[in-house]
Amino acid sequence: MEEAAQNLGHGNKQLAERAVASSTTRNLELTVEAVVEEYVGSMGWSQFLHVFLVSIAWVFDSQNTLVTIFSDAQPTSWRCINNSSSSLCMSSSSRGDVSSVCGLTPGTWEWVGGHESSIVAEWGLVCDRRFLAAIPASLFFIGSLLGSAFFGCLADASLGRKRTVLLSCILSSATAFLTSLSPNIWIYALLRFANGFSRSGIGICCIVLATEVVGRKWRGPVSQYGFFFFTAGFLSLPLIAYPTRANWRNLYRIISLLPLSYSVLFFPFVSESPRWLLVRGRSKEALDVLKTFARRNGKTLPENLSLANPSEPKEGGENEALTRTCTKESLWRTKWAAKRMITVMIAGFGVGFVYYGVQLNVENLNFNLYFSVGINALMEIPAIVFGTILLGLTSRRLLFSLSAFLAGISCLLCIIFAHGKHVKKAEKSSAGSWAQLIIEGIGFMAASIAFDVLYIYCVELFPTNVRNFALSQSRLSLMLGASIAPLLVAAGRLSPSLSFLIFGILSIFSGVVSLWLPETKNAPLYDSLKQQEEEEKHKAGGQGNMQA
Repeated sequence: MEEAAQNLGHGNKQLAERAVASSTTRNLELTVEAVVEEYVGSMGWSQFLHVFLVSIAWVFDSQNTLVTIFSDAQPTSWRCINNSSSSLCMSSSSRGDVSSVCGLTPGTWEWVGGHESSIVAEWGLVCDRRFLAAIPASLFFIGSLLGSAFFGCLADASLGRKRTVLLSCILSSATAFLTSLSPNIWIYALLRFANGFSRSGIGICCIVLATEVVGRKWRGPVSQYGFFFFTAGFLSLPLIAYPTRANWRNLYRIISLLPLSYSVLFFPFVSESPRWLLVRGRSKEALDVLKTFARRNGKTLPENLSLANPSEPKEGGENEALTRTCTKESLWRTKWAAKRMITVMIAGFGVGFVYYGVQLNVENLNFNLYFSVGINALMEIPAIVFGTILLGLTSRRLLFSLSAFLAGISCLLCIIFAHGKHVKKAEKSSAGSWAQLIIEGIGFMAASIAFDVLYIYCVELFPTNVRNFALSQSRLSLMLGASIAPLLVAAGRLSPSLSFLIFGILSIFSGVVSLWLPETKNAPLYDSLKQQEEEEKHKAGGQGNMQA
């Protein structure tokens, strides 16, 4: 009996020691950032695969955005119909000049590439109807503008990053296919608006979903990986468009299949952001995601590790900042965040205007359309490479502002060659065209760097509970600039100097405005507005004391 009692006492003592040890272990409470840096790994195989799978979706974002370069292109040449008896048609001396068809009788001439080669050819969007061709592209970007706000709010407050990307891919696929069935220009424009709205959830959520699972030193490079896939989508367009050049509808049907296939075959292997799960009060799921990343990296997390949530939980364990109507309520009502957001949006407007305007303006260059688009797409590659390298060497603010300045100056320099190009368009002066192409190329590369940097800059400027919404607002400003660009491109056919002048002024203005933003290089990613405000004030106070 005594021995049994001793054994029982000894067992109770061991249980007590284990309880104390367990209690001590439970005290290991870390933020998601600390877990990633210390235990999961800043950038391991699991994160690389995750980023790769997420970034593929940028291909579809690019294709849906830039497909109008081919589908809405103005045909380059026409010819008289063989049985035409029109003396005016037969005596025309410039069958490569589209403006010469304006005085011809319908039925006496036809487009060399066929009447279904583009919407301009099919619906006669030339002469007095030429500005109608710019409406679908403008409505697409207006749809993107509205969709950015909608999907940004949805991703932060309800669906999360992963399911928002999935929804956006499926809707993009559906609207692209429906666009191929358009009976007239007005239905086509409406469906382009719907397509622009649908694709908005891809870019803003993919960049957040990719950057929220890696260490701070990898956020810059990872944010650029998505743009490589955006460029891949851009490069794929001429390859898809050339075989379908006789029928623009087939081009839309092909690009509609890709996001749907991706959603079924690849996207199920993507994980939700652990940061978003945590601020939603789903700490167990967030920890499971981190354990999965650690296991695939050949590492393990400490037992009984808990995640620190800087957001104050309300009843039911949910974060009130996110469970209220929408996260915009917190961002726009927080003074410092609202000022910062407005500054980002003003800077983004000019960059979006130039970035998309130069791409859509490619048909006005004196080169083969497929060749010009391919060259423009290739220009994105050095822009991404240089941007990635420079992000590691210099500050975000300096890189963005200098890139915007360079883009603006290049556009202004293009004015020198604009008149020469306009006057000698029929002659296709190669000297003037090549000079303008080189300068435009430099400006486009600079605008591309500024465009790419703005995304990662915005990710670091705002905390997790409003990050997706903030990024959507930034994208909204980019799309607002892009929505006006097609109209300026159409006006630029009559006055090239005007378009380059406006491009240049707005880009330089964006660079100036960005100087009022704080620097974020190597700064931690905060999880709530309150936490970020307190930490930034503390750091600012500490720096002030050191200087004193």
